[in-house]
Amino acid sequence: MDLSKIHQLKHTDGDNFFLLSGPCAIEGEDMALRIAEKIVTITDKLQIPYIFKGSFKKANRSRVDSFTGIGDEKALKILRKVSETFKIPTVTDIHKESDAELAAEYVDVLQIPAFLVRQTDLVVAAANTGKVVNLKKGQFMSPESMQHAVTKVTDSDNQHVWITDRGTMFGYQDMVVDFRGIPTMQQFAPVVLDVTHSLQQPNQTSGVTGGRPALINTIARAGIAAGVDGIFMETHFDPANAKSDGANMLPLDQLEKLLTNLVALRKTVNEF
Repeated sequence: MDLSKIHQLKHTDGDNFFLLSGPCAIEGEDMALRIAEKIVTITDKLQIPYIFKGSFKKANRSRVDSFTGIGDEKALKILRKVSETFKIPTVTDIHKESDAELAAEYVDVLQIPAFLVRQTDLVVAAANTGKVVNLKKGQFMSPESMQHAVTKVTDSDNQHVWITDRGTMFGYQDMVVDFRGIPTMQQFAPVVLDVTHSLQQPNQTSGVTGGRPALINTIARAGIAAGVDGIFMETHFDPANAKSDGANMLPLDQLEKLLTNLVALRKTVNEF
């Protein structure tokens, strides 16, 4: 799809990867604006097309007492404020059909979580909004099977669809990225690599998901080398105290160095 058609998306005239990045969940207005401001500064400097990411609610939790959000409309209004303040598009994930119409009033891209990507009614509801639909590949699905999820969107008269690879289950408590799947899925739609969720270690006995953030640089560089169209990366200025997925987020103060390296690597890859 033509990235220039996404409202307020900047720097689309180059040959860079695009970036979906922000906190796992919207915890409040100040934190969202603080994170967005930092990433906008970096991506403007590096000429990276940037979409701010934040979940307005977290429906998929390991434990019933896990953080799920600050209130749906409150969080969505914060996403709108981020967009209006920095003149950038935003993305959030949805979990049920009624979320699609609600979230579409506030954001530019609707994301289907990996565990829900086979839910036909949910995917079609997202497609029917006319927004860009970002389909996360199920941890249990082959790259080839994602063509059917894409078809659910395109058959709903919406050609604006991406696939995001977030790793595949390896045993009970680990994830791996099969980079062979990237060119396979690019036959169906542009492909994004979710670097941070690919490093999750779910299903811990504590009920709190673990992660391996020390490998973020490795997975991100490998994704660029493999030719992904976009990078998805969650970041926070204080991951240890983030209310969701802190174990696998990139510290915000490390983001500029990583993105600078990825831009240089992308330039090299583009020469071949």
